[in-house]
Amino acid sequence: MRIELWFAFVATASAMLVVPGPTILMVIGQSLAAAPMGGLRRWRQVLPLVAGVAAGDAVAMSVSLAGLGAILATSATAFTIMKVAGAGYLVWLGLRQWRAPVGTMAVPPLPPAHAARQAFVVTALNPKGIAFFVAFVPLFIDPAAAYVPQAIALIVTFVTLGAMNAAAYALLAGRLSGAVRQPHVRRACNRVGGGALIAAGLATAALQRG
Repeated sequence: MRIELWFAFVATASAMLVVPGPTILMVIGQSLAAAPMGGLRRWRQVLPLVAGVAAGDAVAMSVSLAGLGAILATSATAFTIMKVAGAGYLVWLGLRQWRAPVGTMAVPPLPPAHAARQAFVVTALNPKGIAFFVAFVPLFIDPAAAYVPQAIALIVTFVTLGAMNAAAYALLAGRLSGAVRQPHVRRACNRVGGGALIAAGLATAALQRG
């Protein structure tokens, strides 16, 4: 892979990742909920979420480059199944956060294994993300070089960037946790975060095969 292609991929992927999506909203909510634990205990709550995001990105990008994206593009049934699963899960998470007690920022902190699994599912079961990888990644593949090494390099790069992005948002949320102690602020955060997740689910449900 030519180094200029790799740098272009890093720049473009970074610009895309910095815009918070459903997964990052969940990471922020869990980090804020875990913030009162403080220090090492809080990071023990947040790191599984980051690991789940990385695993979800790795699976979604790998299966996209391995051909699942082409299947989704040609099979209405496969696309619909994945779309409904992803949309339904996002809407469920949004309703759960919307109705969360105002005594917490969002939902109570999840057990580490549950947090990692939830982050993985939200990240991986996203047909929009898979379609994005199918359309986006090939632009940075040099047709004159071997495909597999380039694909591996891009997957590792994107997963690393995604994990760093999730960790950065978690750290920022922890730093800002003191600003959301008032019940009305917490309630507003619950509604905004939950509404964003519901909107993301509805947008996923409305996706059409391109």
